[in-house]
Amino acid sequence: MLEHGGRLLAAARRHGIAAEHWLDLSTGIAPYGYPVPAIPPELWQRLPEDEDDLSAIACRYYGARKVLALPGSQAAIQLLPRLLPPGVVAVLEPSYAEYAAAWSAAGHAVRPCAVDALPLAAITANAVVIGNPNNPTGSCFSRRALLDMARQLEARQGWLIVDEAFADADNGGDSLADIAGTGVAGNIIVLRSIGKFFGLAGARVGFAMARDSILTPLAESIGPWALAHPSRFAARAALTDIDWQSAQRARLQRDGARLNELLAASGLGTSAGTALFRYLARDDALELHEFFARQGILLRYFARPAAVRFGLPATEAEWQRLAATLDQWKNR
Repeated sequence: MLEHGGRLLAAARRHGIAAEHWLDLSTGIAPYGYPVPAIPPELWQRLPEDEDDLSAIACRYYGARKVLALPGSQAAIQLLPRLLPPGVVAVLEPSYAEYAAAWSAAGHAVRPCAVDALPLAAITANAVVIGNPNNPTGSCFSRRALLDMARQLEARQGWLIVDEAFADADNGGDSLADIAGTGVAGNIIVLRSIGKFFGLAGARVGFAMARDSILTPLAESIGPWALAHPSRFAARAALTDIDWQSAQRARLQRDGARLNELLAASGLGTSAGTALFRYLARDDALELHEFFARQGILLRYFARPAAVRFGLPATEAEWQRLAATLDQWKNR
């Protein structure tokens, strides 16, 4: 099993610090989530129905032609590799480790690629898998670069899978959601979710955008009642609340800039990332991670290449706690 951020209980046991005393900055999930209205009691009693307006709402929010609601985009990450005959799959490295794991488990030959090597890899690969923005580095591909890769792949009926889990914070500037599965973008699959920007990771709601010949077998693989009724309710509310979305975007941009400046001022150097997290590649990443863990602050550690990722604090008290620990590290 691959490790992910957010394993707070494991960290609490390991370091002997009660879970309620931790500051969890390990996930890149917005620390101030959408305030879901009270869930009507009957939603706990009735099976969910795909005929509600969730798909139409998601299409409007993402500007998409068609969406398939998923129990988190993780479901598509695991199932899509089984829908394509085994071949060569180029995966951005470093990136979300589940991409390579899922394609390898389905019998594909996974070819890890650096950012500048992906366009060349698309010439011979059967699929390319990208996070845009990338998790954990925050690197981004332009819409034009992605479309160029899609055209290269189309010659072999290959797929371009773009996971846009972190795209909402900048309003999806280079998103392909509006054209996925259409015309010249018929081989493009876009994944989105409400976990990061909306801070609703626990709802497990995601969406796939692609042509019907991909969405139909994907839906069949997932099976009926993919999304719990309360999760559908939460997603419908969040995706239609335009005022909250605008305020959230502004707050994340402000706090992301603050985190970037705080890390730079602490002597940690230049970081990369998005409005939701900052990524630092450092030879002493493990030492840095463990130092913060002993203070009850959980960062995300990456072994290859050695790096740490900082998420956003939620309150002013948490910002001050992070600043104090950064000072301790600097002056240790």
